[in-house]
Amino acid sequence: MTDNSPLTLLGTGAMGTALGRAWLAAGHPLTVWNRTPARTAALTAEGAVTAGSAAEAVAANRLVVVCLLDDASVGQALADADLTGRDLVNLTTGTPADARARAAWAEERGARLLDGGIMAVPPMIGTPGAYVLYSGRADLFEEHRDTLAVPAGTRYTGTDPGLAALYDVALLSAMYGMFAGVTHAFALVRREEVAPGEFADVLVPWLHAMAGTAHGTAERLASGDYTGGVVSPLAMQVAGAGTLLRTAQEQGVRTELLRPFLDLMRRRLEAGPATHGAEDIAGLVDLLRP
Repeated sequence: MTDNSPLTLLGTGAMGTALGRAWLAAGHPLTVWNRTPARTAALTAEGAVTAGSAAEAVAANRLVVVCLLDDASVGQALADADLTGRDLVNLTTGTPADARARAAWAEERGARLLDGGIMAVPPMIGTPGAYVLYSGRADLFEEHRDTLAVPAGTRYTGTDPGLAALYDVALLSAMYGMFAGVTHAFALVRREEVAPGEFADVLVPWLHAMAGTAHGTAERLASGDYTGGVVSPLAMQVAGAGTLLRTAQEQGVRTELLRPFLDLMRRRLEAGPATHGAEDIAGLVDLLRP
């Protein structure tokens, strides 16, 4: 592909518009379509060509990027399009099964499909912190890598079309777990003479430091040895859990965001105090996969 290869973008919501602006700014000719035509106006004003239908937009370019609401909307938008010879990059959030089925669906219609998971919010597009996970045909990824890297960094996860979606949802799940902890933490200090901003200044570095423990968990899961290099054994963590719950009670804070994880630790310990007590939390993964 040339440095300024043309492409089509289906979906010009907040994320699609951010992606489109990045491609236009880099000099890529861009054809756009949106179910609500008025939402293409911002990109049209910056040089994009608006197609009258999704089928017309697909016909305009070989590379077609799809950024819609859900998998069903992808099928609806492309239902009347001739996909023969088209390279589809589906950045619509879905499940691994959605991605695999959509890849097979595209192949049956003469197209190649690369699935992607955007690990950014719209304001991050075009910044160093934004990246997109891709999975599917390696040749397709390599052919369009430079164009795809314009709005956000790229990370190829493998030939299984469902891997990018799996990574995406796993990362989002970790994020929401963090959000739950942050919400509980702010609730604990809410009624005290603690300025939220001052607390955030302490909270954020702590979370950054603790995030690194994921590497230790990964090493233990890979080796099967859940006790190697453990700093905070499960028995100690379970013993300290009562303090977390009593503090919440004293502060008048409900524990529904915290208690499920503490209960999971207790269950793991009770299943074998002698063997599991010296582990860290890596063994909890096994409890979630009965």
